[in-house]
Amino acid sequence: MQLTAEHRIAILLHGGTQGTKGKTGLAMLRYSPLPIVAVIDQDCAGESLAALTGIQRQVPIVASVTAALAYQPTVLAIGIAPSGGALPTAWYQEVKQAAAAGLSIVNGLHTPMAADPDLTAMMQPNQWIWDVRQEPAGLSVGSGKAKDLNCLRVLTVGTDMAVGKMSTNLELYKACKQRGIRAKIIATGQTNLMLGDDGVALDAVRVDFAAGAIEQLVLKYGSDYEILFVEGQGSLMNPASTATLPLLRGAQPTHLLLVHRAGQTHIQNFAEFQIPPLPEVVRVYETVASAGGTFLAPPVVGIALNTSHLPEAAAKTAIAQTHLDTGLPCTDVVRFGAEPLLDAILNCS
Repeated sequence: MQLTAEHRIAILLHGGTQGTKGKTGLAMLRYSPLPIVAVIDQDCAGESLAALTGIQRQVPIVASVTAALAYQPTVLAIGIAPSGGALPTAWYQEVKQAAAAGLSIVNGLHTPMAADPDLTAMMQPNQWIWDVRQEPAGLSVGSGKAKDLNCLRVLTVGTDMAVGKMSTNLELYKACKQRGIRAKIIATGQTNLMLGDDGVALDAVRVDFAAGAIEQLVLKYGSDYEILFVEGQGSLMNPASTATLPLLRGAQPTHLLLVHRAGQTHIQNFAEFQIPPLPEVVRVYETVASAGGTFLAPPVVGIALNTSHLPEAAAKTAIAQTHLDTGLPCTDVVRFGAEPLLDAILNCS
């Protein structure tokens, strides 16, 4: 399943336009070339998307699915990730309203909808439900074969979850297109898949097959592109994260980029766990990636610093200090462009 230019998308984003749970919807608004005709957020209805988010896209914000129907959407995309992986009852009722009105559903939540009898009973022949988080068929365990590819394989790694790894890849890909470099993104999360990139929802894959799932994708595309940007997931520093190691083993990366939210000192939602100084984080990732020489020894070649919560002057100060602390190129790729990090990748190849 894939969204196309023929679809007119309404994004269900209650509480996510300015909150921390709307990463999927905001990424679609920032990066998707597809027609997005309405944002549904009862907290911000009638306000300017650009003023609230800085995303320069003219899309109306409305309070409900019913209000969004005036803009003639054909697809409802769930752009928010509530705690627990399931929609609150009131928001689920809005999904049912969308289905009853003839809209197809794109569901990036852990809780599947394609087998929900209340929804499937409403589906007409031209409607569908896409549960993005699914394990693909035909997976096997990893073998490390990606190490033999000639392409560059860049993996974003983080000091925590949800710090900007996906955005870093998307901005680097954009910079490659501007330079005429043949690059491809390997999607590993629901948002990137909803944006149209090939890949796998890694958190839906059984752990024994996770490295193999990534390896399969890298081998599929490695001969056709100069650079593969593998979307990072999780963090070695986060006690709830299990996705980073399969990415390291499956992709056999040639380069690592470290992504960090400026000023963050502890793991979000686990305040008892401190994020080490960035030079130490760099050493951890390089050590684990190479496993003492068993695998390739990819260097961390730059720092992508998320400064979205800082004024511009403070952001530039944080970037300069991070460069001094690590000795590595550093920038906020969304705010100031990805060119310094792309140069670091190419100069270290």
